[in-house]
This record gives sequence, C-alpha cells and structure tokens, in this order.
Amino acid sequence: MKAARLYGPGDLRVEDIAPPGIPDAGWVKLRVDAAGICGSDLHNFRTGQWISRSPSTAGHELTGTVTALGEGVDTVVVGDRVVADSRFWCGECAQCRAGRRHLCASLGFVGEVCDGGFAEQAVLPARLLHVVDAALDERVAAMAEPLSVALHAVRRLPKAAGSVLVVGCGPIGGLAALLLCRNFPGAVLVADRNQARCARVARVTGATIVDLDRDAIAAATGNAPLLAAVEATGSIAAFTQLLGVVDSGSAVAMVGIFHGRLDIDPNLLVEREITLLGCHAFADELPDAVRMLGELSEPLLALIDREIGLDDIPSAYERLLAGQSDGLKTIIRMRQPVEPA
Repeated sequence: MKAARLYGPGDLRVEDIAPPGIPDAGWVKLRVDAAGICGSDLHNFRTGQWISRSPSTAGHELTGTVTALGEGVDTVVVGDRVVADSRFWCGECAQCRAGRRHLCASLGFVGEVCDGGFAEQAVLPARLLHVVDAALDERVAAMAEPLSVALHAVRRLPKAAGSVLVVGCGPIGGLAALLLCRNFPGAVLVADRNQARCARVARVTGATIVDLDRDAIAAATGNAPLLAAVEATGSIAAFTQLLGVVDSGSAVAMVGIFHGRLDIDPNLLVEREITLLGCHAFADELPDAVRMLGELSEPLLALIDREIGLDDIPSAYERLLAGQSDGLKTIIRMRQPVEPA
C-alpha cells in the first residue's frame, strides 16, 4: 500500500509499503478514507521535535472504515465509519487516573508513537475510535480532531461579557472563530496577516476582520471591552502585539505551536491581571465535536483549502509552510471521487 512516511526533519517520503496484517488484541484495522494535514505535522517535519520512530507514517486527523478487529474488540464492528482520537495516553499516570489524558506524563500522538493516517490503511487501538454517521461526508469527518482542539480552547475561555479576538485564521483559529460565532454573546473578531484566509474565515463564520490595533478593535466593538482572545499563530511577534490590545482582566487561550521563546515583562501580566491559558490538544471534547459535525458540515466544507491525493502530500507541505493557502484545511482523500459522466 502507499503511505507518506517521515524519516527525519525535512525528509517525508511517499512509499509503497506492506499493508498491515491481522490487528493485535485490542487494535482495529481501518481503510483510511480521508485525513487532514495539521500544523503540528508541519512543525514536526520542519523541526523533528516529536520524532520518536523513524520512519513513521504521519497523520493524526483521520477518518476511516473498520475492516478487521483484533481479539477482544467489542466497541466497533466491521463496516463502521470512525474517526480517531489523536492522543496516545498511558492510562496509568496520575493525570490519566484523574481523567486528564491530554496531560498524560508520557503522552504521544498517532502518527508519532504509532503509524497514522497518511496511508491507505491504518491499525489503531480500539480505545481511540469513535463511530460517526455513515452518511457523513468523509472530508467533514476528517475535521473532527481539529474541531475538538478548537472546542477545548474556546471552553478554556471565561464566559465574560465583551468581545473576543481570534489571532490566526489557520485550522484551529478558524474553527475557534466558527464555534465562537455560534455561541459567544459578544462580538467575534479575527486577525491574520494572510488576508485571503482571514476573509474566507470572516465570510464563512460571520466574524469581523480587524487589525491588531486598539483603535481598530474599539471601532469594531463599539468600545466593548476585549476580555478574551485565542492565540492561534504560534508567532512571538503576534503574541506580543496581542498583549498590547487586550484589556485588563482579559484571558488569552494559547493554542498555537510556537517557534521561539517569549521575552515579556511579567509585571505586565501582574498589573493588568492578564491570564494566559495553555491549551494542549483536547480533554473530553471529541465526542461533542463528533456530534457537531452534521450541523457544521456546510461551513466546514467551505473552509477546506484543497483536496489532494497521497502523492501530493510533500508538495502540500511545501506550499503550506510557505503560507500559500486561503483556506483552513488541506484534506487528503485516499480515493478521489469519480466525476459524473
């Protein structure tokens, strides 16, 4: 079968490899239907930060169809359509025992500690699989995992009156804007230096585009206080600028993957009582995200950047790392749809 495998930083190869055999006890074999490219996939390709096996088949945002069961599996059956939880937790540490699997002391991810979804077939633990509606569009199903990450970040924010700003209209920022526009009581603002992508997010979600400037934000909100923000760029410069525009008493959910170190005056946080909220993956949001997929199908499809095949993954990485996208998510479809005659 064909798979995209990461050998080291900058070394991603689409290869023909042996298909998986009979799954071990507690594991399930899938025919992968679709998968999404995540910013963390790009970060790992660029830096090698999370390479623990070489080569490993990348891809943790995936949906597929169950084709075989290992011994003892009774949570899914052959033929089920499923999405995968990306988190590979130990189940034994203090955090896991307390139900905080996303903070597991030895947490790894699908596509890292085990082979992932950038392949025609995959084998995963049954505990990671969630059944989805068989009629759900596979492109939408592939977005369950990033929707969970966005939902976790949004839920970390306080339910304060005022306005909320999302900085960065990539996959997580754009999905956070979509969720906020449906549930947040105040104005939802978005900012991104990629103007085309920001415009698409604003058009699909109903958010208001602003510059990272206090006067521009005040004009957009009618001087309502900016008490909540989502930082989804991973840019030190953008984060520093964000701290200059949020109001005192605000909370910032930090979900971007950074490439550098912060150099800020901690007295800024103390004197203005700004709360920084780290957001790592997701906690228990995946089942809720799965339930939302049907009602969110139309905007999710409208936010897709491109649909590609497995052979196109290396060039897609290159394009995305260069910032050449006007949508949120590049979706890999293992079998391209047949055009009607």
